[in-house]
Amino acid sequence: MPFIFEKLELPEVILIKPKVFGDGRGFFSETYKYSEFAAGGIPDVFVQDNHSKSAKNVLRGLHYQLNPKPQGKLVRCLSGSILDVAVDIRKKSKTYLKWVAAALDSNNMHMLYIPRGFAHGFLTSSDNTEVFYKTTAEYSPEHERGICWNDTSIGIAWGITSPVLSARDSALPRSPDADNNF
Repeated sequence: MPFIFEKLELPEVILIKPKVFGDGRGFFSETYKYSEFAAGGIPDVFVQDNHSKSAKNVLRGLHYQLNPKPQGKLVRCLSGSILDVAVDIRKKSKTYLKWVAAALDSNNMHMLYIPRGFAHGFLTSSDNTEVFYKTTAEYSPEHERGICWNDTSIGIAWGITSPVLSARDSALPRSPDADNNF
């Protein structure tokens, strides 16, 4: 199997470690294979790819899309490094508003699977950080929502007090005020 699938503290969130084959020329690695992912507990079909580039200390998130257009995500860091975070926003879940994080970078080549019903965000820890992620649903602006990065009822340990935020992310509500139909 070219992947190791590791369930995290929120078992629906899965850290994927690909097998990397390296030699003097460089490396080769599979990054996605439906049959392997389905066997590893991720049967989703991905329909859209996204790619971002950010400077150091940029925080993007916490984002999600409402039903009926929720997105699962498969996140990779192509260059640089990020702290990738998933927050359970399913109101009836035993782990509601609990979060989990994974360090993703261009050296470890790990990926994080974030299922529907979870908010997602990441903080860059190096300049020229490039993040690539697949989604299970296409972007739908009318269903896009978010929660502020520093919501005290969630308490994410970002390790930073003044990240670089977009105007939109700066205005996101706290979880009690967020539009959430999960």
